[in-house]
This record gives sequence, structure tokens and C-alpha cells, in this order.
Amino acid sequence: MKSKLIDWPTFIGALFLILAVSIPLMLFPDSGAVIVDMANNFMTEKFGALYLLVGLAAFFFLLFVAFSKNGNVKLGNKHEKKEFGTISWAAMLFAAGIGSSILYWAMIEWAYYYQGPPFGITPESKEAISWSTSYGIFHWGPLAWAIYTLPALPIAYFYYVRKTPVLKISEAVRPVLGNKIDGPLGVIIDVLFMFGLMGGAGTTLALGTPMIAEGIHDITGIPITLGLKTIIMLLCTTIFAISAYSGLRRGIKFLSDINLWLALFLLVFVVVLGPTVFISRTTFTSIGIILDNFFSMATWLEPFGDLAGFKKTGFPESWTIFYWAWWVVYAPFVGLFVARISRGRTIREMILGTMIYGTIGSVLFFGILGNFGLYLQLTGNLDVIGFMNEHGAPAAIIAILHELPLAQLIVPIFTILAIIFLATTFDSSSYILASVVQKEVQSEPLRWNRLFWAFTLCLLPLVLMFLGDLETLQTASIVAGFPVIFIMLLLAWSFIKASNDDIRASKDYESPVIYIDQKNTKKSYERYD
Repeated sequence: MKSKLIDWPTFIGALFLILAVSIPLMLFPDSGAVIVDMANNFMTEKFGALYLLVGLAAFFFLLFVAFSKNGNVKLGNKHEKKEFGTISWAAMLFAAGIGSSILYWAMIEWAYYYQGPPFGITPESKEAISWSTSYGIFHWGPLAWAIYTLPALPIAYFYYVRKTPVLKISEAVRPVLGNKIDGPLGVIIDVLFMFGLMGGAGTTLALGTPMIAEGIHDITGIPITLGLKTIIMLLCTTIFAISAYSGLRRGIKFLSDINLWLALFLLVFVVVLGPTVFISRTTFTSIGIILDNFFSMATWLEPFGDLAGFKKTGFPESWTIFYWAWWVVYAPFVGLFVARISRGRTIREMILGTMIYGTIGSVLFFGILGNFGLYLQLTGNLDVIGFMNEHGAPAAIIAILHELPLAQLIVPIFTILAIIFLATTFDSSSYILASVVQKEVQSEPLRWNRLFWAFTLCLLPLVLMFLGDLETLQTASIVAGFPVIFIMLLLAWSFIKASNDDIRASKDYESPVIYIDQKNTKKSYERYD
């Protein structure tokens, strides 16, 4: 029976945890929000250095692996072709890892940095301008994608090289924890990952839904109400449920490809018909600022606080540490998804491709959309900051788009793109959640399982939206995701241990790649060129 494929302890455990957190938040929203905020502040202040260390460690670890013997390992059999072409592969991993959040933050994040810059710089000064254009690219750049890529290593290795038909975080740490993952410990690891992902998905909905609502209001004149936001959520849920039900090739790949071409059209339109010279020069300069200050930005924690005349801004906790915590929460999901779509690639191709394509995409969005908004601010064509502070960020985003030629065309395209971006993130999420709660995944998770998690992803954020408390779910997911830091360490250790053991074992056969059957009872070796 197909129900026997379901890992019921993980399935039920994930539902129980999300309900155990969400129901008290629904019944006691004010008290719950205070407690969650206290926990979040404690973690970001006390363990901020740990989060920043994770980012740097993941980055250099992946570069080491990519250019080592391990990087030559092919994810699949010797002559296996790549399952997806490079363009579709890059589109899927970018859409899964970024979602509609990049449309939101790429347009408006610079405005927050301009008003509250890092390093004690005077707000809205000339120096603040340079940092406001650079920090968004840094936060969404190579360190973020390194955090995302690290979990993909052991997961892809076990799935495609050792032929273990299981897409679970717990299975990927078996070389370190052994048979302990077959008990409660393995369930806890998978449940924590699933809870973090569902909370992170709530964050994406929290940002994407109001922005889409503003776009629909601008196009149709329909007032922005809870009813409209509910319809938007249900529409997005229907789209990604159909996509997830259709499967990886017919659904998720198709939506991701549409997403890619719409995004490219929007970016090219803004570059060509916007302030082309300003955008290109500012983006290029921003990359130089990041390269020149990379380690300072990656390690700055305001150690002196309010001591000796220093003024504590809270910038690292509010932005860099928070972002790194957010990436850590999402990392196992993105890693699982990247692993699943990387059949036929070498580990080196998977690592460098994810980090490079992901970073390039982020640079384009922040460099083009963000610098267009900054241009309007500096030239006085639109007081973006004043508008945002009065009407909110979603309304400011639509106002920025109205400064483009053919705004009546661009606003609908932007809104459709936001809906598809949201859907591509969620169909990937439901696909992975369904995979994690199955004992094995030969090709695709069960269809009813994919549909169940598609609607579960929407249900709880929808309820909390009516209570005005989506932000608390986001913060709660980051708090619960704290143990994922240590799971990331186990994942890196597991990959190195497993791949090195296999390479040593295969030397007698003059091959650096080992293939193990699904039951791990027989070993066979192939020469790998």
C-alpha cells in the first residue's frame, strides 16, 4: 500500500509542532509575540557571532570541496546526462531559493539602509548612499547561497551516488550519527527542518501577499482588504498545488521557466528605459565596495555597543544576523531541492553553479530595481523614503514602478511575476516536505502527499494573517531553526566522511566513485573519468 511509504512519526510530528506553536499564538497573540521576540533577541544578541561564522565557514568549505577530488564526483551514473538544461536548472534553484521576497527587498531594502546605515554612519549622508546600494547585494550574495548549497552536498551524494532513495536531512547525517537517526533523533531532526521551512514560507507570504495586493489594487481599483489578501493566498496556493501535483518536469520546471523570462523582461525594461548609466555605474561600484569590505561586512557585530562614546545601532542584529538566521532556516529545504534537480552534474558544477547563478541573479535584481528607486530619491522625482514611511513599503514599490514608461503594462507584469515567484517557492517547498515524510522517493513523492503539504503551507499563514501575526510566525521559525546550525555542521562532516571513505575504498578499483545499491548490501565500482 502507498500509505506504507509514509514516515508517519515525521508526518505527525511536523503537524503537531506547527500546531503546538501556532494555536497558542492564535489564542494569545500579544503574549506569544512578546515571548517569541524575547527569544529571538536573546539568540541574535548572544549567538550573533555563531551565525556569521556559519556563513563564512560554509563559503570556504564549499570552495574547498569544489576544487578537491570530491568535486569530481558525478551525481548519477557514469554516462548519465544532466536531467535539466542549465537555464532551467538555474531558474528552478533561483526561484526556490529566493521567491517573491527578492522583488520586495530588491526594490526597497536600500531605503532602510539609507535611513539606518551601518558602521555608525550618519543617516541619509553621501556615505550612507554607497552602503545602501551595497548591503542588499551582500546579504543576498555568495554567503547566502553558500549556506543554501551546503546541505545539498550530502543529500545529493547519498541519493545519486550511493543510490539511497531517501530525501531526508536525517539520512544525510547517517555517516556521523549512524543508526541513531532511525529512532527519535532522526524524527526530531526532520521535524525541526519542516517547522523552520513552514515558518519561513509564512515569511514569504507575509511579504509577498501585501505587495501583490497593492499591485491588484493599482490595476483594478479593488480596495486592499483581508478578503483580497485571502483570495490572493488561495490563488497562489491553487497555482503551486497544481504545479506540485503535476510534478518536477511538467509543473515546477514550467513555472520556473516562465518566471525566468518574465523577470528578464522586467529587468531589461528597467535598464533600457530607466537611468541606464546610473544603474550600471552604481551596481558596478557596489560590487567593488563589497569586494573591498567583504570580511568587514561579514564579521561586523558592533562589539563596543554604547561604550566609550560609541552608539549602538542594532544594524547587525536587525539585518545581517537576521538574514543569516533566515538562510539557515531555509537551507535544508533549498539544499534538498537543489540536490533533487542536479542529477547528471558533478559536485563541482552543483556548488559553483548554485553560488554563481544565485549571486548573479541577486546582483541583477538589487542592482537594477534597487538603484532605480535610489535614482528617483536622489533626483527628487519621487520621495521614496517619505512615501514608504507614510504609506508602507508595498505601496512605495508600486509608486516606484509608476515612474517607469508604460507603467500600466509594467505594474501588471510585476504583479504576475510576484504571484509566480511566490508559487514557484511554494511548489518547491511542498514537493520537498512531501519527500521528507516518505520513507523513500524513487522518482516523485506521492501526489496526495504533495497536495496535502501544498495546502498545509497556506493554511496556517492564512489563519495568522487574519490575526495580524504573520511576523511572529516568521520569528518563531527562526528561533526554532537555531538547532539547524548544528545540523549544518553534521551535514558537512557527513559528506566529507562518506565521500572520502568511498574514494579510499574505490582506489583498488582505480575509480574515485563508489556506487552502492539501495539496500546497501552489495558494492560495485565503476571507472570515472
